[in-house]
Amino acid sequence: MEGGKVAVRLLVDPPGIIDVGPRPNPHLVIHVGAPVPIGCERGGEKHRGTRIHGDLDIVPAGVTSRWILEKEDRALVVSISQGLLGAVAAEMGLDPEQAVLFNRFQVRDARLEHLAWALKTEMDDNFRNGRLFAESIGTAIACQLMQSHSLAAPKIPAGGNGSGFRLRKVLSYIEENLGEDLSLEIIASIGGLSVSHSQRAFRDAVGISIHRYVIQRRVERAKALLSDENLTIREVALMAGFSHQSHMAYHLRRLNGCSPMEIRRERG
Repeated sequence: MEGGKVAVRLLVDPPGIIDVGPRPNPHLVIHVGAPVPIGCERGGEKHRGTRIHGDLDIVPAGVTSRWILEKEDRALVVSISQGLLGAVAAEMGLDPEQAVLFNRFQVRDARLEHLAWALKTEMDDNFRNGRLFAESIGTAIACQLMQSHSLAAPKIPAGGNGSGFRLRKVLSYIEENLGEDLSLEIIASIGGLSVSHSQRAFRDAVGISIHRYVIQRRVERAKALLSDENLTIREVALMAGFSHQSHMAYHLRRLNGCSPMEIRRERG
């Protein structure tokens, strides 16, 4: 969906250097899928690191970006109109002049991430709930941006976590091993905490439990694999980490309201 108060699209970029000119509206760039080493130059700053699923960059209005990709990169891009940010600032009792976003590289924000995935689901469903629904999510995104990533926000580093939990290592491990039999014990050891403490730290940082996060990522992996008609439904289920195809079908219907065959027909 383009235009209006919010716009969303999924981009797949090949390896190489990509220059993006200044845009009139700020936008979020959320990494989708497997970890990818990426460099970025933006607003006079440089950053290099491995982007993992859910990492987000916040690109202010009027800023030029250069992306250096070592591998193919998939990203969900959500644009929020500057007018909407100003209106949200006014509703919050803030000076609209403070509706200016910080330039953020590879941060984690559970609220923004959940809202962005909700927009992606709506996009995947061809915006069947209409513009008002999408713009409601856009307004919620604008509120979170103002509260945590703008001149009006408290000056607290984004994504801070004082628990010692190694979130990035955990998310990267999960993404790279979705097709395997993941265990809480291994995930906890990678996170550097006990099982009970790691589950609490993960929920605090991501907003949902480890189990629910893994299921959501496996469903997304399955949906992507179902585009390949050379793979059987059973092969897709196993590659996505489900024990059998009925297990995959159950979670696809629970989270997306459709069967594997319906998704395959839509994407075929």
